[in-house]
Amino acid sequence: MAFRDLLEGAHSHGSPISVNHGVLDASYSSGHVPLLFEDIIECPGHRTAANVLVRERLCEAFSIGPGELIDTLAWAMDNPEDPVEVPAAEAEVLQNSQAEVDLEAIPIPWQHRADRGRYQSASIIIAQHGGIRNASFHRQFLRDSTSTVSRFVPRHLKTMVDAAHGDGDEVSICVVNAPDPTVLLAAAMSFKEHIDEIKVAAALHRRIYGRPLRVVTLPNGIQVPADAEYAMEARITADRSDEGPYVDITGTLDDVRQEAVIAYDAVHHRDNPVFHALIPAEREHRTLMGLPRAPTIKKAVSEVVECTDVHLTDGGSGWLAAVVQIKPKEEGDGRRAIEAAIDGHGSMKQVIVVDTDIDIADPVRVEWALMTRWQPDRDTIILSDQKGSSLDPSRYDDGRTSKIGMDATIKTHQDESAFRSAV
Repeated sequence: MAFRDLLEGAHSHGSPISVNHGVLDASYSSGHVPLLFEDIIECPGHRTAANVLVRERLCEAFSIGPGELIDTLAWAMDNPEDPVEVPAAEAEVLQNSQAEVDLEAIPIPWQHRADRGRYQSASIIIAQHGGIRNASFHRQFLRDSTSTVSRFVPRHLKTMVDAAHGDGDEVSICVVNAPDPTVLLAAAMSFKEHIDEIKVAAALHRRIYGRPLRVVTLPNGIQVPADAEYAMEARITADRSDEGPYVDITGTLDDVRQEAVIAYDAVHHRDNPVFHALIPAEREHRTLMGLPRAPTIKKAVSEVVECTDVHLTDGGSGWLAAVVQIKPKEEGDGRRAIEAAIDGHGSMKQVIVVDTDIDIADPVRVEWALMTRWQPDRDTIILSDQKGSSLDPSRYDDGRTSKIGMDATIKTHQDESAFRSAV
């Protein structure tokens, strides 16, 4: 499956739109249904898609349920494999190359009016330096026709970039937009130790489709998914420039900072390409941020109690809050699940633990479980002076925060029949 295969069933928007706010305005007007924009005023020959990568569409495309999807992601994390390299002539992403680099000719959108300008938000960076490869999401402000400015948080790519710049080197990368969704999900994963996300994507691709992930090596030595819509050769330079403001996943405005400048050397794309224009703070953004964290949380919780499902909530922006479903067997299992969940996802600020009869994706049922099975003074854990998330605007000045966990399970000593829903 390629990214464009996900467009089946998307609403075709035939009227001309501008890269400046057109995608956002049309999405709000439609109620954020999956959209395919066929006529981009500033970028003839290019199309744009939005709202296509949400959990239910992924499950339908993969022919698996939400719980099975989480387990499949977890399996791929533990079983990485090499992709299969194909020659350039067989790589769809190399069907076209710009004669001269012009990023402004690509439908990189200006979404929220409070943003600094046009941003790549759904593109991933595949970087290689010192024999290590990393694939991850990093927003990029379109500074001019040949460069962007990208925000790097303290994770593996930033470590790689800092080491390279310390040695006086630049980091060769490829910016990929709209690859197969298995690549996007793998790139959204984050690990405490280094794991090659492209190998995780290859394992996920074979597990879901029954065939290997195809990659092609670009002239700068970086391998990219062969059927991606766009692949752009670039370098992370030591230059710095203003980045932000930017509406991030919480729907709040992130700060202006001096960030790394990326210089672009070549732009390749498929015939009649489709640019993935993710809308920050909406469901597609929350899916890509939150869904790949669910397996990590589930794995951590499963080490202390049987965990059946995890859902990162929309109200928590798909990042800061989760509902964890368990099968408690011993007194204290709910509290142990809370502690394990918070350890499994360090950015999480709130976790609610429920029994298997509660639909964890339904906020009404989760609140019902709280109101009928939870006592605040007995079933609540509050942790102070914790490492916070940079995405949480309420964190303290030193970056620390407090965290809360609520055990809304039926306790093993209680008469179960008194707590089951009768309707």
